[in-house]
Amino acid sequence: MTEAQTYERVRSALHDLKFLTASDSLDALAQQAAAEHWSYPAFLDRLLQAELAARQEQTIATHIRRARFPFVKTLDQFDFACQPSIHEPQIRDLATIRFVAHGENVLLLGPPGVGKTHLAISLGMAAILNGKSVAFYTVADLLDQLALDARADRLPSRLKSLARPDVLILDEMGYFPIDKRAAQFFFQLVSLRYLKGSIILTSNKSYGEWDSIFSDTVLAAAILDRLLHASTTVNIRGESFRLREKRQAGVFTGLPNHASVATQE
Repeated sequence: MTEAQTYERVRSALHDLKFLTASDSLDALAQQAAAEHWSYPAFLDRLLQAELAARQEQTIATHIRRARFPFVKTLDQFDFACQPSIHEPQIRDLATIRFVAHGENVLLLGPPGVGKTHLAISLGMAAILNGKSVAFYTVADLLDQLALDARADRLPSRLKSLARPDVLILDEMGYFPIDKRAAQFFFQLVSLRYLKGSIILTSNKSYGEWDSIFSDTVLAAAILDRLLHASTTVNIRGESFRLREKRQAGVFTGLPNHASVATQE
């Protein structure tokens, strides 16, 4: 077999095995191997590492798409200097995703605009990079979906699917009241994931104000009991990032900042 025939056989085999990145990298790596006198194992290692890196990127991209984040943010993009109430080492420790191994929860509390959703998504991204599955919902969208599923007699299957992700992010708890039936759906979900799958929840209400969210105080207490049993709470106090930017741009000057609003909520 000639060298040209061997080359075509190798390329064809890579294509048949779906090693598409390795196939695309074959020429360049072969030339580099010849120029730098690589051993055969070294050449094969570089070829396979290129394929593995590409597949890892594809896997991460797929998991990010399935998570359905409203936007993608990482922890390195968060401006901790503008939110001094946040203990950065605590957030960095959470980003190691150790809490997921035990089904522990993370609750991010604070007024609107202080970065709760950014932090939640950043922790979700850290989970994906550590091989975990993540799903993102606003509480409003989730409860609307569960109500539709209940009417269509598919609530059990929906709850079962919501129990699967390693991390479930529930954003914007507290922006509207939750009736008793919706609270029952929420309680079922929290109970299904209790100590089995982690929840990252953001809320603009302190725990003492959750009675104002749920019409049923007994359910509110039961939900909080399960969420808080094994959890980390991050309290954020500060001005909204968005309002700060507008204020600095001179768009307005009279609106109070959220540091004072937070004490009134």
